[in-house]
Amino acid sequence: MVEIKTPEQIAKMRAAGLVVAEALKACREAVAPGVTTQELNDIADKVITDHGATSNFRAHHGGLWFPGVICASVNNEVVHGIPGERVLREGDLISIDCGAILDGWHGDAAITVAVGETAPENTALSKVTEGSMWAGIAQMKKGNRLVDVSRAIEGFIRRQPLPPKGKWGITEGYGGHGIGTAMHMEPHVLNYVAGRGKGPKLIPGTVLAIEPMVSLGTPHTTVLDDEWTVVTDDGTWASHWEHSVAVTEQGPLVLTAFDGGRAELAKLGVVAAPDPLG
Repeated sequence: MVEIKTPEQIAKMRAAGLVVAEALKACREAVAPGVTTQELNDIADKVITDHGATSNFRAHHGGLWFPGVICASVNNEVVHGIPGERVLREGDLISIDCGAILDGWHGDAAITVAVGETAPENTALSKVTEGSMWAGIAQMKKGNRLVDVSRAIEGFIRRQPLPPKGKWGITEGYGGHGIGTAMHMEPHVLNYVAGRGKGPKLIPGTVLAIEPMVSLGTPHTTVLDDEWTVVTDDGTWASHWEHSVAVTEQGPLVLTAFDGGRAELAKLGVVAAPDPLG
């Protein structure tokens, strides 16, 4: 069952999404050579706490407890990297995934940040991954189906020129998800088209986390012995971007973007829904 939200509930999710946006902004500003992933975790933790929210990452997931309030995935780590004493170095690529619960409603988003100057292929990788996310978000319209989102994400990636080194590998087995009164809900959102099914129709009140994960090589991954960190099988670097997005009568509303997604969606000819919080 897909949880359908009322406009009032979407407004509450918008408030939770803005807490996530603030936490990621603070982490982005702190990324630099010499900073540890634990320091980034502590920064996000303080922002979440200061806003009266709690982390939905430091919670029980399928029999495991995640030991941080962010996932800090560096270089060949795709997702679910555990924050710790790892020191960021010039040229690294880090994805920071963060979530928060406010008034019982969840927000979830991720960014990829270069540590200082990085190689051109890494910059291209992040831009392509982020661009595919916005292509998917643009399809979050009343009357579309879930497959329209998946097709837009995959199509955007496949149309991009190959990077100076490598190729585009769309990570298999991972994707976006429904979100609301829990962080992970139905439906699962693939970042590519698989099979002939169209998936559920997108109706006002549908809220999904759109999160493409792309590598410079293989789409195949392995989970490390820590039972969390997902790495590429061939060691190539990866990027991960994510936003929580609501379908409304007026169009998509990006709950975890400060402007509700207005600027990026306008580039794609899509009008974002009005912000319920003004």
